[in-house]
Amino acid sequence: MGRQRERRETAGTDGGPVPGIHTIDTGTCELVHDRFNPNGWVLHINGVPSSHIDLTDPARLDFEYMRWISSLVTSQWPSTFRLRALHLGGGACSLARSFAVTFPDARQVVVELDGALAGLVREWFDLPRAPLLRIRVGEARKVTEALSASSRDLIIRDVFAGSRTPAPLTTVEFVEHAKRVLDSAGVYVVNCGDFPDLGMARREAATISAAFTHTVIIADPAMLKGRRYGNVILAGSDAPLGEDPGLARELLGGGVPAHLWRDAQVTRFISGAAVLTD
Repeated sequence: MGRQRERRETAGTDGGPVPGIHTIDTGTCELVHDRFNPNGWVLHINGVPSSHIDLTDPARLDFEYMRWISSLVTSQWPSTFRLRALHLGGGACSLARSFAVTFPDARQVVVELDGALAGLVREWFDLPRAPLLRIRVGEARKVTEALSASSRDLIIRDVFAGSRTPAPLTTVEFVEHAKRVLDSAGVYVVNCGDFPDLGMARREAATISAAFTHTVIIADPAMLKGRRYGNVILAGSDAPLGEDPGLARELLGGGVPAHLWRDAQVTRFISGAAVLTD
């Protein structure tokens, strides 16, 4: 115990990571040193692994689903694009931190419900400062509804309460709010956590398809075959989405290979699924 307290004091003096369990507004978070990476840290929120940060390599994403999202986004826009991104759900701001390197001119806002967590993340990790990256404390739906039309190119929803996304963030009414905030070629991306029956993923995909012209699904084969609980990435846009042939190859080449399903495959996947409503 004494050694752990010493590590906390040392880390705290330079504003760096402070390992251990910390009280936040929505419960507790725990910052754990990555035993496989001397520069890595894993953030757990209420006992659930939420984010991974590499202090020396902001572009590194250890969570597979985040790599899938990053691959999709970088296939849509060149690195010179002045990306306007809205992240619903903050955690350790892993994706926002990565995009700040991939898109140097990006302007990003991370919406985090837990103000205490947002403050700790700012203290612990070397996050870009405003206007490059702002953390806004608030509830994701209320913030989205208050934003100006056509003010974002990308919205990423990665919000969980336990193993599920809060229902108000899954409905077609909310997706329409997100679409209003997006530019005409904007992309809406969600991280859907689901069980082997894939019932929620089908309904969320049906909901996104009801709002956008194009829909894609990214997940590993075991997840798509209904063999386990895991992450399914869903994305919608009125612009062509996922057409870059390099994207499918990149997704197959990762540590956990993933499949990319586009419009026709998505249509088959959502057959009979009901759209989610308020």
